[in-house]
Amino acid sequence: MSEDRPGTLEWYVVHTYSGYENKVKDTLEKAVENNGMSNLIQEVVVPTEEVVEIKNGKRTTSTRKTFPGYVLVRMIITNESWYVVRNTRGVTGFVGPESKPIPLSQEELDRMLNNPSQNLSLAINVGDDVRMLSGALENFTGMVEEVDTIRQKLKVRVRMFMGREVQIEVDLDQVEKTEK
Repeated sequence: MSEDRPGTLEWYVVHTYSGYENKVKDTLEKAVENNGMSNLIQEVVVPTEEVVEIKNGKRTTSTRKTFPGYVLVRMIITNESWYVVRNTRGVTGFVGPESKPIPLSQEELDRMLNNPSQNLSLAINVGDDVRMLSGALENFTGMVEEVDTIRQKLKVRVRMFMGREVQIEVDLDQVEKTEK
């Protein structure tokens, strides 16, 4: 934390109670507006990603937090801005040694704020058991061996007749994850 003199605008990670990320974001944005601090605290972000899931044979896309319990704040650290962030309800502190804020590097920021359209995450992973929902192998089960997130295809090893196994490629919406 520096004295009350202008510093540089940087991104910092703030630790919150898990599940309170959006509430912290809203509360902090209101505090910034009410205290006229938009020149010191410019942006508050909850990192999220798009997740494709198959439910009842239908493809659904949902948003999930990539770093539960953390919020990113783009700010200039001064005693006043530090105090406002640190004393926001739900905030447990800044990430850094002894809760002293350490700015993120550009590489760390890019990793945390990954573009959901570039990094589409699927709810099905290698090693998961799946059941075929359509096609010639409908109702057969198999194990996912490869996931192609760009093409949204899976390579699945299916046990056929008399214990014979074959690897097939299927669309994501042709399978449903099963519990082991």
